[in-house]
Amino acid sequence: MSIGTDAPHVKSPGTVGPEGTVGPEGTVGSEGTVGSEGTVRDAAVLDAAKASLLAVGVRRTTLTEVARRAGTSRMTLYRRWPDLRALVGEVMTREWGSIVTAAARPAERDPRGGELDGIVDEIVATVEAFRVNPVYRRILETDAEMLLPYLTERRGATQQMIVDLLAGQLGAAARAGTVRAGDPEALAVMVLLVVQSYVLSADALGGRVPTRTRDGELRRLLHTYLTPDHDTTGDRGLDPEPDPAGEPGPGRLFENRLFENRSSAGRLA
Repeated sequence: MSIGTDAPHVKSPGTVGPEGTVGPEGTVGSEGTVGSEGTVRDAAVLDAAKASLLAVGVRRTTLTEVARRAGTSRMTLYRRWPDLRALVGEVMTREWGSIVTAAARPAERDPRGGELDGIVDEIVATVEAFRVNPVYRRILETDAEMLLPYLTERRGATQQMIVDLLAGQLGAAARAGTVRAGDPEALAVMVLLVVQSYVLSADALGGRVPTRTRDGELRRLLHTYLTPDHDTTGDRGLDPEPDPAGEPGPGRLFENRLFENRSSAGRLA
């Protein structure tokens, strides 16, 4: 669903910087506070950085160019972000965090976590929002290696945000009986692994399969994975109850045939 960043968790509009958050009061970092003007200035810089990314890509974006677009000095940017990578990471976190936050709003209104169909619909819609996001598309097209650390080395802030939100929603839905029981975080991580792969690779590996068909198959996969398990056979695996006609179940039939084959082999020996 998302490729993470090293910027902080986006829990509310204005969360920025590794040192602290810019909330309604404008608190930033550990060195003091600034007013709403500081928040506006940060937003202007992030807007300028986004515009530069979309125009020329990550490699050709410079702090000098971002400062020019934002109407501020390069030294001002250096006091706020140590390098371009940190600034780009915050642009990605703001951009993708807004997608996740928008997707989470319907779930917040339902304390039971929602019905399974609704949960799957929200996940698929969020996947599509990521796939068409212009910042994501630009980075994937021109600087895809920036995403590699969040695929092979560590969980980024946006990925952690998705896991937290999904785990809360799936846990509530499981308690209501609309999603299968299990460790909510484990379920959330597996869903993230599936949809993240889809976001990254669907176009490259989809071949001649239409997008609508792929989305339908993703929906089926998620629905099947999260459907509550009402199987009453427990851990007996392939040995369910015989059918009403008295025929053995598939597991018992397999065992009977295996026994017969071994007996025949013994007689031939």
